[in-house]
Amino acid sequence: MALKKLKPVTPGTRHRMAPSFEGISSAAPEKALVTTRKKSGGRNNNGKMTMRYIGGGHKQKIRIIDFKRDKSGVPATVKSIEYDPTRSARIALLFYADGAKAYILAPNGLKPGQQVVAGADVAPEVGNALPLAKIPLGTIVHNVELKPGKGGAIARSAGSFVQLLARENGLATLKMPSGEMRNVLEVCMATVGTVSNADHMNESAGKAGRTRWKGRRPRNRGVSMNPVDHPMGGGEGRASGGHPRSRKGLVSKGKKTRHPKKYSDRLIISKRKK
Repeated sequence: MALKKLKPVTPGTRHRMAPSFEGISSAAPEKALVTTRKKSGGRNNNGKMTMRYIGGGHKQKIRIIDFKRDKSGVPATVKSIEYDPTRSARIALLFYADGAKAYILAPNGLKPGQQVVAGADVAPEVGNALPLAKIPLGTIVHNVELKPGKGGAIARSAGSFVQLLARENGLATLKMPSGEMRNVLEVCMATVGTVSNADHMNESAGKAGRTRWKGRRPRNRGVSMNPVDHPMGGGEGRASGGHPRSRKGLVSKGKKTRHPKKYSDRLIISKRKK
């Protein structure tokens, strides 16, 4: 997936870096795999605002994604590569041999007409899903499960991937996108390949209105507020605001927020890069 630089015919297109949408083969989603998305505007069931800076935005439909890949041994044909407004990656529509249909995260290089299959004894090719115990060491994978049968949880955003480094005592060692190295049960499923649309990180909205279309309202800084509104507010002129902290007073830079006895610490071999 590439980006396109628009002609600066308006202020909004001057700094716009837009996705080219090349390789997308369908505009309308599969009706049976779509559900409505109800927006809350940041309010809870009592109408009280619990999340700020949320509201508005274009109507969106949620595409139901199969993160489990549990149709073992049933081959599927890639019908189309589609755009999903609720996620950064592209999605692929699969037509299974038994008549079922499903959406999966489209790996980089997957094309309409290709065959993909999930199972314990399938070839480790792009788009195929198999347990970590059956994947060759050094392979790049995505949509990795943390618990067997629960569905993929690791490396699902655009351009992300995990590398399988080693296997020992029923555990597979993975190098995460953050640089962290951790163990996962080798019976967990993973899909071979890198998630599509790696250029997503280089996109630029170009204007504030495009961010509003996504349902994000303007977010103002704490130092620009009054002391009654934020711990960093107030002061004469452009005061620095003291130590960076949240509106509730929690220090935001340097303070460790991870629980010192978190259950998954025993599975982490080396922490992520600082």
